[in-house]
Amino acid sequence: GKTHLSTALGHIGIRRRMNVHASRADKLFTRLRAARLDNTLEAQMRKLARVDLLILDDFALRSLDPTETNDFYELVVERHRKASTIVTSNREPSEWMSMMSDALLAQSAIDRLTSGAHTLVIEGPSYRQRNRVSPRVAVDTESEAL
Repeated sequence: GKTHLSTALGHIGIRRRMNVHASRADKLFTRLRAARLDNTLEAQMRKLARVDLLILDDFALRSLDPTETNDFYELVVERHRKASTIVTSNREPSEWMSMMSDALLAQSAIDRLTSGAHTLVIEGPSYRQRNRVSPRVAVDTESEAL
């Protein structure tokens, strides 16, 4: 689904000698929180701002706290019109605002991200559900018919 498609685009970028960084959004925010503790936040943000293609997977699955909202805003502002960003989410960008703790930062980040964006909406049944093995019903072939 979304992750598969974004990963494929990342692979194309790598083949074109682009510098690509892909991360689940929650994991990225956790790394940035840890970077604050060891005083490497600026270096981490610079690295993320400079990468040719940043892929944020599963964005806004849960609400973002004030620090995560601020980090997201800063990343978007630093990358705006300078580098490509792919964001995958189970929510529409219009729903992201309610998932962030600061409406003004959220609106500003969303406007920047979506202003020149190509939006893909994947509809249909879940890819995972489609490939799920159905539970089998045990049939006793040794029993006599009644």
